[in-house]
Amino acid sequence: MPPPSSSTRGSALSDAIVNELKQLIYTGEFKPGERLNEAALALRMGTSRGPIREAIKVLAGLGIVNAVTNRGVYVRQLSLREMLEIYEMRALVFGYAAERACEHLTEEHKKQFEALLAAMDAACDAEDGTLYYELNLQFHALILTLSNNRRAYQAYDDYVKELHLVRRKYFNAPGNMRRSNIEHRAIFDAIAAANRSRARAAAERHVLAGRARLLSNFEEPQPGA
Repeated sequence: MPPPSSSTRGSALSDAIVNELKQLIYTGEFKPGERLNEAALALRMGTSRGPIREAIKVLAGLGIVNAVTNRGVYVRQLSLREMLEIYEMRALVFGYAAERACEHLTEEHKKQFEALLAAMDAACDAEDGTLYYELNLQFHALILTLSNNRRAYQAYDDYVKELHLVRRKYFNAPGNMRRSNIEHRAIFDAIAAANRSRARAAAERHVLAGRARLLSNFEEPQPGA
């Protein structure tokens, strides 16, 4: 077997740096509004600035950082108002997707849902917030896929990217993961029963309940702080 090409190795390195930077941001080591220094990051991660620059482009595409012309790259910071507006739109699109998913569910999809729900229960038992968060994203993505509406999927994906920073760090709060997965089960049960109105309502309630859980921990920065 031939050795990996330099482009393959470079891609793998950039992916690793993306994941490491995401974790540093999600865990709060790099805080919202903080400037990212390419040279310092390259030194810290033992690489050149090229892979760091590529990783930052990926993070910008995910809505995790903002590039400001002639100033640098900063960790994305959402205001309380922005967050609430995004949650309202997420609830509407997710409710629509769950309703449409009733029309396209197959036995194979049911197996995928059951596997995700079981894996999220296991993550709850292990108190593994990182794993639960990734599985949660997959659960939502499956419903958006079953909506069979690419524009709805893209819109929802954009909203999710904007909220990564404020959502991720609260998934480890006691009871949040368990309550979230109970709501997931209710959404799936409604979709499996082909009950369109119940599926929409359960999906909208789930997003708004997530907003309430987040708000219980969210502190709006004070002017001048």
